[in-house]
Amino acid sequence: MIDVKAIIEIWEPRVRAYFSNFPWRNMLAFLFFLLMAYIFWLMLFFRRENVEGTYRVPVKYINVPEDVVFDQPTPQHIDVRISDVGSQIFRYDIFKPDTLRIDVGEYHEKNIQTIQGNELRYILNNLFPKATLLSYYPALIPISTSKLEKKQLVVVFDGEITTSGANLVTDSISFIPEIVTAYSSKKILENLTNALTEYTVFDNLKATSQFKIKIKKVEGVKFVPDEVEIYIPIKEYTEKSFDIPITCSNLPDNLEVKFFPSQIKVSFLATLEDYKKISPEDFAIDLDYTKLKSQEDGKIEIELTQSPAMIRNPRLSPGSVEFLFENLE
Repeated sequence: MIDVKAIIEIWEPRVRAYFSNFPWRNMLAFLFFLLMAYIFWLMLFFRRENVEGTYRVPVKYINVPEDVVFDQPTPQHIDVRISDVGSQIFRYDIFKPDTLRIDVGEYHEKNIQTIQGNELRYILNNLFPKATLLSYYPALIPISTSKLEKKQLVVVFDGEITTSGANLVTDSISFIPEIVTAYSSKKILENLTNALTEYTVFDNLKATSQFKIKIKKVEGVKFVPDEVEIYIPIKEYTEKSFDIPITCSNLPDNLEVKFFPSQIKVSFLATLEDYKKISPEDFAIDLDYTKLKSQEDGKIEIELTQSPAMIRNPRLSPGSVEFLFENLE
């Protein structure tokens, strides 16, 4: 077994001696001159001209009519190479260039379907006003559009919802808005029956909740809006149970039937609001004689024939009973 105490006793004086004899003054002097050299380098870099830099500029398309779609894929960014003084290049490196916003409606008013050449250089120069534009890619941005047909579709949830503890979803989930508009060709729209949400998992919900959720993208389809709010009603439930007697209908006058057991325990969940409103009289287990006489083994599965609409997850114990007919004559 390693003797830690002995190792510490051996190495502690050596470590102390090393650091006590370490040339800290020389180290501090070295770090000071290194810092000064870096500052002088920055000063020279900031004043230096024709420093080159390459940047990826995000592109955002605005003022696009809802009932149109771009005829060709539009670039989501442009790679730009510029030359500028060192201070400006340093600023671009730290803060990054602004997003390039393209007003599609404005260009269409000018009957411009493709942004290229001097027009593209002009809007790029606005992002780098004092720089020299060396190159950029792609060299053109297609913004031609085509009119689409439209169809209104009901939003349908795709995903999973789980709740915590005794909480349960009390009703159907709903959306705001419940209907979205899909723009596409007539052929594609004919095959669309609803607007499916992106697959989403809402886990461990404890109370009524409302979230934003995206509509699932479909190739060649534009949804407006492409995001809705989902409303999930949740309430706290508690368990309750009653012993419900079994009855038999359509029994001939000369017969009597006995069940073993004669009562069934019915357990269910109810909200705290409904808990006191529910009574045993709201339940019934009624078996039909014609069904009983067809059971040769004298045993039958049972189910509730009457129950309140407000309860959840009813369970019967036992799930089957034995029965015996007796002749009264």
